[in-house]
Amino acid sequence: MIKILFICHGNICRSPMAEFIMKYLVDQRGLTNQFHIASASTSTEEIGSRVHHGTAAVLDRLGIDYSEKRARQMTRKDYQDYDMLIGMDDWNMRNMNRIAGGDPEGKLYLLMDFTDRPGEVADPWYTRNFEVTYRDVMDGCEGLLAYLEENGMI
Repeated sequence: MIKILFICHGNICRSPMAEFIMKYLVDQRGLTNQFHIASASTSTEEIGSRVHHGTAAVLDRLGIDYSEKRARQMTRKDYQDYDMLIGMDDWNMRNMNRIAGGDPEGKLYLLMDFTDRPGEVADPWYTRNFEVTYRDVMDGCEGLLAYLEENGMI
């Protein structure tokens, strides 16, 4: 089983979008039993909060249920428990490294590095453009699945 944790600052916009889009893509390919997918934050600001209404609108449009999701913070134990911890931007990556106590096993990744346009996932908290974020997340998740397939992991 491949265990993936998506991570952003507050776990209400980008990382839950990635969590549920990845679950959707995996389900569409009949691979659900091969994955454990979740999301978390690097901050404590939104712990317990529901998914942001902008992310909710995107997921609703796709018919994806996220109703049980509540924001939680990444822990050092997550580094042990997950195979891949995937951040949305460089600031997330710095905080993920700090929380994990480094990355000796090479488990920390940037989502957009799985696409042909590496960089950061647009943060809709600031841009208010959830469609651009959706495009980034979808491209990243599809690229991640392709990477896993190409490397014989699924």
